[in-house]
Order: sequence, then C-alpha cells, then structure tokens
Amino acid sequence: MTEMGVSDNCKGLILAMSSSAFIGSSFILKKKGLKRAAARGTRAGVGGYTYLLEPLWWAGMVTMIIGEIANFVAYIYAPAVLVTPLGALSIIVSAVLSHFLLKERLPKMGVMGCVSCIVGSIVIVIHAPQEQTPSSVQEIWDLATQPAFLIYVMATVSVVLVLIIHFEPRYGQNNMLVYLGICSLVGSLTVVSIKAIGIAIKLTLDGISQVAYPQTWFFLSVATICVITQLNYLNRALDTFNATIVSPVYYVMFTTLTIIASAIMFKDWSGQDVSSITSEICGFITVLSGTIILHMTREQEDSNMQKTSRWFTREDSMKGVEDEHLIFIHDSDYPER
Repeated sequence: MTEMGVSDNCKGLILAMSSSAFIGSSFILKKKGLKRAAARGTRAGVGGYTYLLEPLWWAGMVTMIIGEIANFVAYIYAPAVLVTPLGALSIIVSAVLSHFLLKERLPKMGVMGCVSCIVGSIVIVIHAPQEQTPSSVQEIWDLATQPAFLIYVMATVSVVLVLIIHFEPRYGQNNMLVYLGICSLVGSLTVVSIKAIGIAIKLTLDGISQVAYPQTWFFLSVATICVITQLNYLNRALDTFNATIVSPVYYVMFTTLTIIASAIMFKDWSGQDVSSITSEICGFITVLSGTIILHMTREQEDSNMQKTSRWFTREDSMKGVEDEHLIFIHDSDYPER
C-alpha cells in the first residue's frame, strides 16, 4: 500500500467516524425538536408539520446533513468495507445521548438487541461482495436499466405504495416497521442515485463534464424525492417511538436493503465463495435476532407504561390500615387533575 493510499484511508476513517457522531446526534436533536413542536401543535406522528417552525429540529437536520456529506466524501477516500460498518457508531451515539438527554432508558435486553444488530450488520458488510465502481453516469444508467434491477425497483416502489396507502393509516402508530420500512426501501434507491451524482461530480471536477447528460439530472431528481420521503417518515417514526429503538432498527434495515440493492445492480453475488455466503447468512440471522429482541423490549416498555397502578383508599376514615381496599385503576382511567 502506498503512502497516499494510507493517507486516504485515514481521511476516510476520520470522515466516517465524524459522520456517525453527527448522524447519531441528529436523531436526538430532531427528537427534542419534535417534542417541543408537539407541545405547540399537531404531532408529526399524526401528520402535523409544526416541527418545521422549531429551530432545534432544524439544528438536527443541519447536523444530519453534515453527517451525510461527511459519509459521502468518506467513500471517495476509503473503501466501502471500511466506511459502512462505522455507521453502527451512530447507534451507540444515539443510545447514549437518548439516555442522558431524552431520559429514554434502554433495558438490558434492549442493549443486547442493539449489540446483536450491530454485530450482524458488520458481518454482512464485511462479507458483502465487492462492487465495480462505474466510470461514468452512462455506465450507471446501463446498470440501472438492466432487467434484474428494474424488477427490484418496481417491487420496492410497489411495497412502499402499499405501506403508505394501506398500512400507514392503520398500523403506523403501533408498528414502527411501517415507517422504517418506507424509509429503508426508499433509502436503498437513494444510495444508487447519490452514487451516480457523486460520480458525475467527481468526473466533472476531473474535467469530464457530466452536466449535459440527462441521466445526471434524472438521478438528482430521484435522489431529491427519495430524501424528502425518507425524512418525512423518519420524523414520524422518531415522534412516535423511542429513539433508542428507532435508530438501530433503521440502521439495520437500511444497511441490509442497500447491500441487496447494490448486489443486484452490480451483479457481484456471483463472485462470492461458500465461506462469504455462509457468513452473510449468519449475519442476517444475527440481525433478525437483534430486531426481535428490540421488538420484545418495545412491547415490554409499552406494557409497563400501561400497567395498572395501585392506589389505596379508605372506605371509612375511622377504620385502620388493615381495612384499606386495594383498587386497580388503569392509566387511561385516571381523572384529569
């Protein structure tokens, strides 16, 4: 490895770690902004947009944008195998900040679920097939219009539409996989578009202008639509569910679907050996186990919030403590004070 290569990897490493810190922090800033906005108007979880007037939410947005830009630039200096796994650091940052700033306690089982998700995702990424970097936007367009990837795009768009039209109104407030499924599926298409834009920018800076190609503007339009869709439903997920749960599940789903989309588009799975395929399967099983644990933690948390509370009352103030009656009152039945 040349000295320049080592220098580039160091730059990529620093950028990737910085990206994770910014993105992990952005979850917390946006969550606090959403809470403040909900106190003044309609919650984002039920379709409100009051958060657009909340400075703290915009601070979270700026922080996330900085993190995404740093992540984007990191791929220019370092290979994906080095950069992508470091995205798991954003989960740790988000969980730690949630504990101290949002007072959202993550139980021990939740910690185990997070660790399982992170380990499984890292295994998948490390053993993911190496992709061939396209040398032009036209080359990416040729890859994007091949039958296999077109089928993936149509399937993804169809599932997203079903989630938005049918499942989101019915189950969006109770199951975070609805919101995060939309974000992750759309995100896998965002990555492809962003990569095309990155190649166009790099080639243009190298003196080979890609501005005149209509494919460049097509990918830019797709990326813009996908990013707006992701942000909208991610805000709803953060406003409705615990950030310590949303962050790792979103990371796992997004990473998994992105790897699948990239593998289909660049046809790299054919070069995998048995060892790598076995490792990836184990990674998926680990991710699935972690996701199940996180869901169990979430259900237990909801159950604890809704559990009955014990109140003591006297039927007769002249009677002793032994005559007190134990009354169970559900949280939703508490009289307003």
